[in-house]
Amino acid sequence: MVRGKTEIKRIENATSRQVTFSKRRGGLLKKAFELSVLCDAEVSLIIFSQKGKLFEFSSSSTNKTIERYQKNDKNLRHDKILLEQTTEHLKEEVMSMTRNLEVLENSKRRLLGEDLESCSIDELEMVEGQLDQSLRNIRAKKNQLYKEKISLLKDEEKVLMEKNAELREKYEALPLPLFIDQQEDESPQARKMEVDTQLFIGFPER
Repeated sequence: MVRGKTEIKRIENATSRQVTFSKRRGGLLKKAFELSVLCDAEVSLIIFSQKGKLFEFSSSSTNKTIERYQKNDKNLRHDKILLEQTTEHLKEEVMSMTRNLEVLENSKRRLLGEDLESCSIDELEMVEGQLDQSLRNIRAKKNQLYKEKISLLKDEEKVLMEKNAELREKYEALPLPLFIDQQEDESPQARKMEVDTQLFIGFPER
C-alpha cells in the first residue's frame, strides 16, 4: 500500500506527538551523524523537547561549533552593516548627481532662452553674465585659431619663397640659347637671287 502524504501541522494528541517526536528525533540525529562522516563536515544539532529536555549531537564539540558560528555570524553582521552603509552612500551619491543634473539642465535651457518665465531679475542677470562670458571665451578661442592659421600660412609662404629662389638660381645658372639673325645668315648667293622687278601697264616705249 502507498503511504499517504503526512500533513505538516501540530499533532493535537499528546501521545502521538511524543511518539512522533521520538522517532523523528532519532532519525534527525542519525542523519546528522551520517552527514558529518560522509562529507567530513562539522555538524552540531541541538534539540529541546516540549518539556525542555535537551538532546544534542556534535561531530567535534558543541561549544566550539557555537563559538565558530557566533564568530562567523559577527563577521556576517559586520559585512551586512558595511554593505548597508555603502548602499546608503551610493544612494546619496545618485541623489546628488540627479540634483546636479537637473541644475545643469535648467541652466542649459535658460542659456538657450527657454523657460525664462519663472526667472527673477537676478537670475536673468546671471544668465546674461554667463552668456557674455561665453561669448568672450568663444571670441578668444576664435582669435587664437585665426592666429594659428595665419602663422601656418606664413610658414607655407616662406617655404614657397625659398623654393622659388632656388628655382630662380638654377634658371640663371643655365647657358643662354644662341639666336642668329636671319638676315646675317643669308648667303651672297641668296642675296643675288633677289631681283628688282617693276610692273608696267601700257604700250611699250619707242
